[in-house]
Amino acid sequence: MLTPDEKKQYHRHLTLNEIGVKGQLSLKAAKVLVIGAGGLGCPVLQYLTAAGIGTIGVVDGDTVDQSNLQRQILYRIEDIGKPKSEVAIDRLSNLNPFVKFNNHNFYLSNINAVELFKDYDIIVDGTDNFPTRYLVNDACVIANKPLVFGSIFKFQGQVSVFNYKGSATYRCLYPTPPKPNSVPNCSEIGVLGVLPGVIGSLQANEVIKLVIGIGEPLINKLLYFDALTLQQQILEFTINTKIVITTLEDDYSFFCGIPKVNNSSLQMKSISAEEFQANKNNYNVLDVRTEKEYQEFNIGGFHIPLNELDERMGELPNSKPMVVCCASGIRSVTAINLLLENYFPKYLYNLEGGLSSL
Repeated sequence: MLTPDEKKQYHRHLTLNEIGVKGQLSLKAAKVLVIGAGGLGCPVLQYLTAAGIGTIGVVDGDTVDQSNLQRQILYRIEDIGKPKSEVAIDRLSNLNPFVKFNNHNFYLSNINAVELFKDYDIIVDGTDNFPTRYLVNDACVIANKPLVFGSIFKFQGQVSVFNYKGSATYRCLYPTPPKPNSVPNCSEIGVLGVLPGVIGSLQANEVIKLVIGIGEPLINKLLYFDALTLQQQILEFTINTKIVITTLEDDYSFFCGIPKVNNSSLQMKSISAEEFQANKNNYNVLDVRTEKEYQEFNIGGFHIPLNELDERMGELPNSKPMVVCCASGIRSVTAINLLLENYFPKYLYNLEGGLSSL
């Protein structure tokens, strides 16, 4: 039953015939796990909390960074350096005292995902990278849990519902991950600050529809949203019966073709922005960003876009150790691994944090 205070809290829901007391009790009984308390996770968590989801789990092992504040609206300047899951739950508890929160202050992995998912009714994906998206999808299939998916890129967003009562999954839509570095992440390419709010709100809406059993959820459908034109499209897709998921991948980063940083290599090390600037005459510089990025800002040196490096590495000098850089220090790792595979004769240094750290 709903207490008198809960009836006051959810009065606008109770007056809706489609929700009413029965629907609100369903929300109260629901257990929802949100993966990621970042750009998408913040609005998802706020609206699910306000709606009265009885139990909400928050999975995030990251801490608040100042660059988050442009779009992750649960956090403030004084929260920088604090665990996101902890700060988010503290804020959300003040929004609705009738919700129980579970703090999962760690990163999701193939070791903990399936068992964690078993404790919840619905999983919400608010992550920003392909390895975790495939992991979340596969774990939902194995644990037999519906997945509310959202993603953002610059000014565009996507929303869908996967694995609901045998419906299509993320792998039906994207059977294989994109080639490494073909899709830059938000830290490298940027994202409109309000876009996560739009997409995250739509994700929360899908969760509420699933819990109460109203409306037409985005099952076997993908909603595409463009913030610049406000155009929306809903694309239909079908189940790929050839895809059978029974176990998790051993390494989802490897599955997505993402190389690991090997700082123990005799030829590869990291260098801080401070150390580089103090001794930059001792190094050659290789910038592997795109031509557009390079023209907007560069520190000189040699410029070879990452997708051209395999064919043009013969142009690089080997008179000094080489500092390899990109926007955030991610593509440069791929470049260094490629150079190491081809026996580049000098030490290679990855610029920590990329050019954004200078």
